Amino acid sequence: QVQLVESGGGLVQAGGSLRLSCAASGTTVRLNSMNWYRQPPGNQREWVASIISGGTITYADSVKGRFIISRENAKNTLSLQMNSLKPEDTAVYYCHTWRDGRAYWGQGTQVTVSS
Repeated sequence: QVQLVESGGGLVQAGGSLRLSCAASGTTVRLNSMNWYRQPPGNQREWVASIISGGTITYADSVKGRFIISRENAKNTLSLQMNSLKPEDTAVYYCHTWRDGRAYWGQGTQVTVSS
């Protein structure tokens, strides 16, 4: 059973930083593609960043240069360092992965950026 548990969300002023973590169990983050998504209020869930098993990283254009996705293999944890936050980054952030053809999501963590 794969479980993903996000933490680290909160309220921050524009220009500030937050670091999100996703603790994984039932899967090994360094061997799988791991992703961050977000769902802004009143909008659909959107992809933010990915890191695949080989280490290749990709970002949505809206966060490129500001967000950094990484893995902490010893802790089996996925992280998202968010810098230079903007009010439009306000959303519930979700950790996501695939296993055996099935998608797994965490419960989400709220990030609110005030102007």
